[in-house]
Amino acid sequence: MKRIDSVKNPQVKQWKKLHEKKERDRQGVFIVEGFHLVEEALKTKSRIKELVVADSIQIPSHWNVDDVSITIVNEAIMKVISDTETPQGVAAVCYQTQQEDIMNTATRILLLDAIQDPGNLGTIIRTADAAGLDAIVVGDGSVDVYNSKVIRSTQGAIFHVPILKKSELLDIIALLKERGISIYGTSLKNGEVFTNVQPSSSFALVVGNEGNGVSERVLAETNQNLYIPIYGKSESLNVAIASGILLYYLRGM
Repeated sequence: MKRIDSVKNPQVKQWKKLHEKKERDRQGVFIVEGFHLVEEALKTKSRIKELVVADSIQIPSHWNVDDVSITIVNEAIMKVISDTETPQGVAAVCYQTQQEDIMNTATRILLLDAIQDPGNLGTIIRTADAAGLDAIVVGDGSVDVYNSKVIRSTQGAIFHVPILKKSELLDIIALLKERGISIYGTSLKNGEVFTNVQPSSSFALVVGNEGNGVSERVLAETNQNLYIPIYGKSESLNVAIASGILLYYLRGM
């Protein structure tokens, strides 16, 4: 356990930079804040590089922090590195993951095509975790998975389900097709009501951009496109809500 007291310490500057995507990717880590998210991270201790704890905070006795690097800081430092208005006094620097080999065994996969809203992406990850998905692939044009707003919206699910940042979804789709996994797009065009297909133990679902939906080039590679009927006057469903409906149906309730 070590202690830092100066906001000018180089380590403090490095932590603060983790709120920038470029720096997160350069270091291969990201930062989470608050008791709930840190506790979820501790359930997979290998993901944690270090804990940062304010000197006014007592680490909960039920947390297993054996072999975890801990740095004690003052309140001023915690405010500097925090992305929230009222820091809870505890944060964790965690490793990013990129489990490429999961695509060789995953049977229930969610593919995300240019999801841009942090709240939507976080909620989708949380929903996919709840639905028991094996993996999530975040395609090019999507908001960064390790954006602080995304992380908070996942409520810790970011530590529970493998997430791949893959620029080209078509490569993943080709691999899944080779494995015999059905690819379902989401679109009214050439689509049918989702209840017309049978739930299955293996599938890949593609959901798309909030404004434009799944791109035409991706839809051209799906086995079947699905849509959710709208019975009221709304033009469409929020992408996170639609993802939840489709994922729970396709996996079988």
